[in-house]
Amino acid sequence: MVKITQVEEGSTAYRHGLRTGDVLVSVNRREIDDVLDYRFRMTSKLVLLKTTRNGHARYTLIVKDEEDTEIGLGFETPLMDEKHSCRNKCIFCFIDQNPGGMRESCYFKDDDSRLSFLHGNYITMTNLSEHEIDRIIEMHISPMNISVHTTNPELRCKMMNNRFAGDTLKYLRRFADAGIKICAQVVLCRGINDGPELDRTMNDLVSYYPALDSVSIVPAGLTAHREGLYPLTLYSPEECAAVIKQVTDFGDMCLRGYGSRIFYVADEMYVKAGLPLPDEDFYGEFSQLEDGVGMLTSFRSEAMRALEDPDVPEGFKRKLSVVTGFAAYGMISDVCREAEKKIPGLEVNVIRVQNRFFGDTVTVAGLLTAGDIIEACRGLDLGEKLLFPRNALRADGDLFLDGKSPEELSKALGVPAVFNENDGYSFIDGLILD
Repeated sequence: MVKITQVEEGSTAYRHGLRTGDVLVSVNRREIDDVLDYRFRMTSKLVLLKTTRNGHARYTLIVKDEEDTEIGLGFETPLMDEKHSCRNKCIFCFIDQNPGGMRESCYFKDDDSRLSFLHGNYITMTNLSEHEIDRIIEMHISPMNISVHTTNPELRCKMMNNRFAGDTLKYLRRFADAGIKICAQVVLCRGINDGPELDRTMNDLVSYYPALDSVSIVPAGLTAHREGLYPLTLYSPEECAAVIKQVTDFGDMCLRGYGSRIFYVADEMYVKAGLPLPDEDFYGEFSQLEDGVGMLTSFRSEAMRALEDPDVPEGFKRKLSVVTGFAAYGMISDVCREAEKKIPGLEVNVIRVQNRFFGDTVTVAGLLTAGDIIEACRGLDLGEKLLFPRNALRADGDLFLDGKSPEELSKALGVPAVFNENDGYSFIDGLILD
């Protein structure tokens, strides 16, 4: 049962007498606990809603038009209840490495299958009940984004500090047999789940093809705030190159056998190894883009296409600055130099920001804070405005991880600080447009 907190005036629900404060009990005689139940049951053309008002039951039959995807009901939260939290204590957990003093939401560890489907979040499967597994299969909730890390049950228990973590690997087969698409992730920890263990994991996972869509291999992110945590160390450039070769060789075999490479290494390992990034064809559909796989290649390719015929106002002249992290600095610099060649009157200063908030081992642009940007830009001629990456802000677009706002950043630097969306087309637009 979930409380209805909004009924849009004039909507289908409003016309049928539903009101704010009513409690939704069931749709088509199936109980509603959350957003997945609701969305799945509401796909029918005929929906019978059971609600209560002041303790009294009420039934409402609605005949939906073809274009009726929503009937005008709103709920307290997008999920209709609280997010499911993670019960593990993974040896590589990034949230455990957050510095103190951040807003409370930064310390929440989600492990919610609904967010996996709706927003692409990764889940470990360790808090899934049999009821939830059955529901995922019945509703065909696909794709599922799953943090596997290793297919060695004992090692998975160790890495997650959860004695049930190995047993939940069996759900992969149930999902695959039901035709649920699986996007998997392996967070690679030096000396733990790499080498022969990574070979085992890749060999085990490929057995789920064609349900297995893709697997990202990403190095564990280590901040400067690991006091009392499991002793993990960073990969050297040579070790990064070895991992890339290991995964690429296996991916080549998959490409020959299945027509898809399936296994991909995160961009940051290429950067640290000093190796050129693969081209667009290598990444296929870019299915692991949000996990930092192929992001730099995709961004650069989009930017180059945008620069083929840029829409530049007559008499254009502009000087501005762009901030980024160490990982993307080389690519962003190359794009901006190309933009200056293609767009007369454009001058771009690319500023590489050292991450002091999390530590200089963190090099991705999405974890930059306003404080570190201010420190890197202080005293520089920034031109007309400063561009920073959109993913450095939380989803609402109003705060950096250190709690400062873009307005505070602008005030501190004396120029407008404007975010750019995380694609190459928007980036070029940001260089040209006001």
